[in-house]
Amino acid sequence: MADPSSYRPEPGQIPDSPGVYKFRDEHRRVIYVGKAKSLRQRLASYFQDLAGLHPRTATMVTTAASVEWTVVSTEVEALQLEYSWIKEFDPRFNVKYRDDKSYPSLAVTMNEDYPRVQVMRGPKKKGVRYFGPYGHAWAIRETVDLMLRVFPVRTCSAGVFKRSAQIGRPCLLGYIGKCSAPCVGRVTPEEHRELAEDFCDFMAGRTGTYLTRLEQQMHEAAEEMEYEKAARLRDDIGALRRAMEKNAVVLADATDADLFAVAEDELEAAVQIFHVRGGRVRGQRGWVTDKVEAVDTAGLVEHALQQLYGEEKGEAVPKEVLVPALPEDTPALSQWLAERRGSQVSLRIPQRGDKKALMETVHRNAQQSLALHKTKRAADLTTRSRALEEIAEALDLDGAPLRIECFDISHLQGDDVVASMVVFEDGLARKGEYRRFQIKGFEGQDDVRSMHEVVSRRFRRYLQEKLKTGEWSPESPGPAASGEVEQDTPEDDGRPRRFAYPPQLVVVDGGQPQVAAAKRALEELGIDDVAVCGLAKRLEEVWLPGEDDPVVLPRSSEGLYLLQRVRDEAHRFAIQYQRNKRGKRLKAGPLDEVPGLGESRRLALIKHFGSVKKLRQATIDQICEVPGIGRKTAETVAVALAQAVPAGPAVNTATGEIIEDETPASAGAASDRGTEQ
Repeated sequence: MADPSSYRPEPGQIPDSPGVYKFRDEHRRVIYVGKAKSLRQRLASYFQDLAGLHPRTATMVTTAASVEWTVVSTEVEALQLEYSWIKEFDPRFNVKYRDDKSYPSLAVTMNEDYPRVQVMRGPKKKGVRYFGPYGHAWAIRETVDLMLRVFPVRTCSAGVFKRSAQIGRPCLLGYIGKCSAPCVGRVTPEEHRELAEDFCDFMAGRTGTYLTRLEQQMHEAAEEMEYEKAARLRDDIGALRRAMEKNAVVLADATDADLFAVAEDELEAAVQIFHVRGGRVRGQRGWVTDKVEAVDTAGLVEHALQQLYGEEKGEAVPKEVLVPALPEDTPALSQWLAERRGSQVSLRIPQRGDKKALMETVHRNAQQSLALHKTKRAADLTTRSRALEEIAEALDLDGAPLRIECFDISHLQGDDVVASMVVFEDGLARKGEYRRFQIKGFEGQDDVRSMHEVVSRRFRRYLQEKLKTGEWSPESPGPAASGEVEQDTPEDDGRPRRFAYPPQLVVVDGGQPQVAAAKRALEELGIDDVAVCGLAKRLEEVWLPGEDDPVVLPRSSEGLYLLQRVRDEAHRFAIQYQRNKRGKRLKAGPLDEVPGLGESRRLALIKHFGSVKKLRQATIDQICEVPGIGRKTAETVAVALAQAVPAGPAVNTATGEIIEDETPASAGAASDRGTEQ
């Protein structure tokens, strides 16, 4: 590990101008490439106190052994040179997206004498028209199969074409009408090229004129009683409409645009791109990458734009590029895109309308892509086994933690404090074992005390279950020895408790304080065979009880991915419970406190009287008129409403007049059908 001060340039040596810089390690390998408007200011930021640097940046500068730079004239030149160097040197600390060769495009080889329609991958060739990319090759083949009925363009390989020309007999597609058979001279080269151009025009979105022409021909054939021809044209129109339905219109103004969206966490980021041409989604692609450098959403967008358009020219770069965040050097990036396209390119964030709605769809796709990527890693048996082994080795456990329980605390500024417990067995979530807790021991916000209480309550139940089965006797000191056991809580609903199985590892969401609280709770109960660790969100560090320094798992560690997934699931489950609890509290009304009055009868009362105010003014006999409400229940409702203090009248601040409260105050609570999991 090198000391950055050992290779820091001398003061005044770095020029104050735009440029690109490279960090090299002791073996002269380029490990990071960056650009800057001012090389002096940017490079100076790397040589400050390591404690003030982002952990990933600190790792990079301590891995490096030298730095060098190249001065350029403009920021656009810096952008181009940065892209070239990243592609040439493949630096380990630069964000690099997976290559998109797995995304096929529909290609029409207009550079051949007899243009061919085919699925094509890899770098684009001159003279070939491309449409897409598509998510799957079968999507292209379905579209082509529908289109060949109307545009019977050649789809065969050069070998098949040459063989058919030699024997004077077309292939099967020529016999069934899905190829015009130029190989045997059924159409001239000019006629076949015209078919290919019509095919390209239709795929490019110019569909209305062609469909209108076909419909006119169909009507003319019917008037001339050429019913077979009219039927064939009708079927052709239907095939083209089905092909169009596969790419529905999403932007009414026939926009050509690419939409980028990013979903990210501390370790990885997923980028999704929708290609819209002529107002229709013509294709999509996506990448998942490790965040090996300190980069925000804008930086991820910039890297994605460089990779996507670095080798493109002309119409492959659209008129509009819509992004979730603008990169730092937006003017230079826009100019770079304009140079590649040959005309102006708009780089912006959509603010309203259809484009913003479509951007939200792209973002949902990015989130699903990231979740699917993590799920695939967690679902593989070999990967799960390796993850458990890595956790056991990193935490110095006796064996693999086959059952992991994770605890998280959730609240909103100290209100509605709740906790969650999620369970993973053999690396997979056991949602039937999840549990939720309300913090009962104190009021207010104290995550450490809350963690101590929740862990204590969970393991008291464990000891209680062992006591029932005779596996444990209360001889050890601590709260459990005095017979202090947890009673059923409302969230149990009388269901059989499943706290009888102890975990091999307890994970808490937090750092040293939360870990210490969980460990103290176990020691007070006399439990010493359950390991404890904490996973801090910001730096993904693993904390152990009594240790001053965290355990840092490698970025490529499957164990870290599993711990992160367990922690995120506990966080999600806790937030869901806290939001439900807060929502019910905010919507609660006086009828919710009436004993024996269920949801159905609350709704019936509100529907009958219209509001709580009118219900409070009703007599017992009037309340009894509501179906399902007996006299005893009516008396209980009347007493409860009489004791409840009505809210003060609302006042119109503009006029000063009192607004009569006719709103069904408890209707929201009565209609809240959310159930606790």
